[in-house]
Amino acid sequence: MDDFIFHNPTKILFGPGRETEIGRELKEAGVGRVLLVYGRNSVKKSGLLARVKDCLKAVGVEFIEHGGVVSNPVLSHVRQGITLARENSVEAVLAVGGGSVLDEAKAIAVGVAADVDVWEFFTGREVTTALPVFTVLTLAASGSEMNGNAVITNEETRQKYNIGTIHVYPKVSVLNPELTHSVSPEYSAYGAVDAIAHLIEAYFTKKPGTHLQDRLVEGLILTIMENAEVIRDQPENAQARATMMWAATLALNGLTPAGVGPYTFPNHMIEHSLSALYDIAHGAGLAIVIPAWMRWYRPQNSEQFDRFAREVFGLDQGEEGITALKKWFKELGCPVTLGEVGIAATDIPAIRDNVYDTAKLWGVDQLYPPAAIEEVLHLTVA
Repeated sequence: MDDFIFHNPTKILFGPGRETEIGRELKEAGVGRVLLVYGRNSVKKSGLLARVKDCLKAVGVEFIEHGGVVSNPVLSHVRQGITLARENSVEAVLAVGGGSVLDEAKAIAVGVAADVDVWEFFTGREVTTALPVFTVLTLAASGSEMNGNAVITNEETRQKYNIGTIHVYPKVSVLNPELTHSVSPEYSAYGAVDAIAHLIEAYFTKKPGTHLQDRLVEGLILTIMENAEVIRDQPENAQARATMMWAATLALNGLTPAGVGPYTFPNHMIEHSLSALYDIAHGAGLAIVIPAWMRWYRPQNSEQFDRFAREVFGLDQGEEGITALKKWFKELGCPVTLGEVGIAATDIPAIRDNVYDTAKLWGVDQLYPPAAIEEVLHLTVA
């Protein structure tokens, strides 16, 4: 195991009804005015937005509303939020929603504090400061509630890029599993795939020998799979929803890759191009990409793939494990080929070029030259 620093500054409030405590947390942090960021209709219909507003009013925290975040958050809406936040001199950003809302809130927090356009931070400029971020989570998937990552799509250039910085780790995140009970079967399934994707990136691309971290990953994957099946069959099963919510948070809060050494995020790199170009759900894109990438990459780390097959599915060979995971994605209701989401195989060259731009930005273009990317994409066809 390599030397490492693990520091996660996010305070988690976990349990039913705890969204009513976010006002007090903001007040205790010295925040008097906040930008309230949310999506479209679900937080209004559920009454969640009203409850959050009431708790802010009760403690005297003023709020400026910035609704309308879409499922793949876009740069133009981020810029609107930055302008609104500046005009109203907000002191923090409060996100109420799923991972997309949290991502946009983080981007706004960075942009408000900067003297350059926020997109520069998604194309390589270092983040040095940001407004404090607070969150109330409604979907178990992205892990954004307990990490410093955010992903935004530039709809003009059709690029989906990310930032990663300690400055946007949420100060406080509220996780009320009851808020996920009404999530649709499709997005519940996509959330499970997203969480699994976060776990397998380092698991397969790191160097061998970190058995503790392997076991953490395998245990979380098994937990996610078990509870995703319960949620599919019993959408309002409180225990399954609670377990899934915490498992998804643990999948990307820095715990599982601590000490494993260098690793890469190829599945996310490839999927970001699918959702940037076609606006498909991130988890749906990952369900398509993951089995294809696994088949392409397996010869480079066959022992780890054999371990995955054995520990997760009770099978002997890595290829069997890949087949089993793809079958499980499909049984959960996820697409597993490009054709299922209406993407033609003739589009592969354009997707390849978009992915390669990301590979260059991430510094992995030697590992993923255009020919390699195209090989993976052709494996998503069937």
